[in-house]
Amino acid sequence: MLALKLIRENTDFVREGLRKLNATAPIDEIIATDDERRRLLQEAESLKAERNAVSKQIGQMKDRAEADRLKERMRTVGERIKQLDAELAVVEQRLNDLMLQVPNMPHESLPVGPDESANVVTRTWGPTPAPVGLREPAPDGWDPLPHWEIGERLGIIDFERGVKLSGTRFYVLKGLGARLQRALITYMIDLHTTKHGYTEIYPPYLVKKECLVGAGQLPKFAENIYHDVEDDLWLIGTAEIPLTNLHRDEILDADRLPLYYVAYSACFRREKMSAGRDVRGIKRVHQFDKVEMYKFVMPETSYDELEKLLDNAEDVAKGLGLPYRVVMMCTGDLGFTASKKYDIEMWAPGSKEWLEVSSCSNCEDFQARRANVRYRRTPTSRPDFVHTLNGSGLALPRVMIAILEQYQQPDGTVVVPEALRPYMGGIEVIK
Repeated sequence: MLALKLIRENTDFVREGLRKLNATAPIDEIIATDDERRRLLQEAESLKAERNAVSKQIGQMKDRAEADRLKERMRTVGERIKQLDAELAVVEQRLNDLMLQVPNMPHESLPVGPDESANVVTRTWGPTPAPVGLREPAPDGWDPLPHWEIGERLGIIDFERGVKLSGTRFYVLKGLGARLQRALITYMIDLHTTKHGYTEIYPPYLVKKECLVGAGQLPKFAENIYHDVEDDLWLIGTAEIPLTNLHRDEILDADRLPLYYVAYSACFRREKMSAGRDVRGIKRVHQFDKVEMYKFVMPETSYDELEKLLDNAEDVAKGLGLPYRVVMMCTGDLGFTASKKYDIEMWAPGSKEWLEVSSCSNCEDFQARRANVRYRRTPTSRPDFVHTLNGSGLALPRVMIAILEQYQQPDGTVVVPEALRPYMGGIEVIK
């Protein structure tokens, strides 16, 4: 959520930000509604001040007739105050609802562009396009297979039974496929906790509505979220949602910052997908696993912390030996909550495409305002909002895709990345 003061006092800046984002927001309606809120508040406070003053006056009056007349007037004033308070509550709720529709403003360092075509590749790591894990030179004419063929041939991905159990966009991992996924999750959690200094969190996968609002998922993305109406609980699409709300409505001491959290979770997204788009394999599904990094930091350090967060995510890819590139999002591809965002994309030589495996974002105080997470710089300081950052570290199943396609062999086997072998019981090759 943006500060109302920013919208009122820097309206042109906000409008320009919306233009860069190719987004719309009810800025005029917000200002008009706030004007109405201020008018009601001023009248209510004026009448309350009058009532307090007259109440003291009545207590000192000897003329009982005049005192009774003033009491009768104060009853009328009291009724008007009740009416104003009720109107004010409605207006404040409407103002809050309008404010929740405004996206975060893009950082000045971002490239300006309408969509992903204007994103900028900032660096690459590792060779492409050939698979990196070949133990012997590939025979002439060999074409790397896509992961859906590799997985089915090895018996580690079962698409037919996934559809039988849950419908389209679901799958079953079997045997060493399931173990490989478990190994990846444990490897990533261990790396972030032992090397990068994160505290592990195991969050609920069902959360209250206010958690979605705090993280910036509601009301904007309601149609993409699975919702249990009876209990009003929502399935998370990312561990970012519960992690954002760990300190909701809290005031943190500055000496506790920065706070680094990492969490594994299953993720659930309804995602309305176009027919024929990404229909093969496990690239775009309704349920997937992800390891999420999250930070609560001091405002002045948040952009340094973003670069560290990105480095932590890259460290996972490097440890697995998987070629990747870092892409800075342009304004038109930034999303709703971030001020600045990098994507990490891994090369999949069988599918012949770059796959996003991480988004690392600085949301500045946008989520903190929504979740009311503040800090005191000193014990006597006025509370202010922290900055929050989040990043996938990393997201499955696309890392699985990259491993299967990058470490495939011409004989149909898949070499296990060396970093994962201790988590695979020493298994070196999936046959």
